[in-house]
Amino acid sequence: MKKFNIMLNTVEDAEEFVNAAAKCDFEIDLYGGSVALDAKSLLGVLTMGIKRDLEVVAQKNDPAFFQTAKKFVVAA
Repeated sequence: MKKFNIMLNTVEDAEEFVNAAAKCDFEIDLYGGSVALDAKSLLGVLTMGIKRDLEVVAQKNDPAFFQTAKKFVVAA
């Protein structure tokens, strides 16, 4: 399991992140405050809000996903 924080600043960032997550065959969750959702859901990610600090919890290590996600990483 890998945990890190991200910030998605635009709708395009959210689309890129969700598309990368959707290619993974394992669970990836996003946490924002007391809300948790599936990171593969664009509607869910947009509902959670952009320009907000979110915690990502990925169940496995996928280099392609983390390569895309690292551009959105912020300090915890």
